[in-house]
Amino acid sequence: MSKTDFKKSLDAYQARSGRFRVVEVPDMRYLAIDGHGDPNTSPAFAEALQALYPVAYTLKFASKTELGRDYVVPPLEGLWWAEDMDSFTTARDKSRWDWTLLLMTPDWIDAEMVAAAVERAGAKDRPARLGDLRLETLSEGRCVQTLHIGAFDEEADVLARLHDEVIPGQGFRMTGKHHEIYLSDRRRTAPEKQRTILRQPVTAESAPTT
Repeated sequence: MSKTDFKKSLDAYQARSGRFRVVEVPDMRYLAIDGHGDPNTSPAFAEALQALYPVAYTLKFASKTELGRDYVVPPLEGLWWAEDMDSFTTARDKSRWDWTLLLMTPDWIDAEMVAAAVERAGAKDRPARLGDLRLETLSEGRCVQTLHIGAFDEEADVLARLHDEVIPGQGFRMTGKHHEIYLSDRRRTAPEKQRTILRQPVTAESAPTT
């Protein structure tokens, strides 16, 4: 049985360091959980991970055994925002961050399979935030993205360039939420080698009225 690896097969997961690329992202479905606060210290962040991964792996094994379709569980992703977006660039005040953690779900898995996986994942040692998990479709459309290599706290300069130079320089304005895709397992990867796609949905800047 072949195994699909979405990091290799989907164009939306392709990015290069130092290159800001415009990409059309199709509608994608995710397991999703919301939260607030510093991801390094917020209990809600750890609890979200503890709910997401058991369901994701239960779905993977159900897909393999019931549908005959195996795949690599996609990388963790996150949407990040705050009332003042300088919190992500110059200030980096993580206590003010809101977030949604995401794990992409293949389009051949339906809501019924997700509900069954949630039930199985909660049968023993039920994760505290399992009830907060939902299946969500994200429609981002046109985005600008790049690959950041290094620690998360070193993203600020890249984000400032993306927000203040690249996006307006190409006639776009930001829309939607800052999106990160974690290609590396941060538990096993040194900070300076971590690979993270930084994505920002955009729309064409309206022409000035006269």
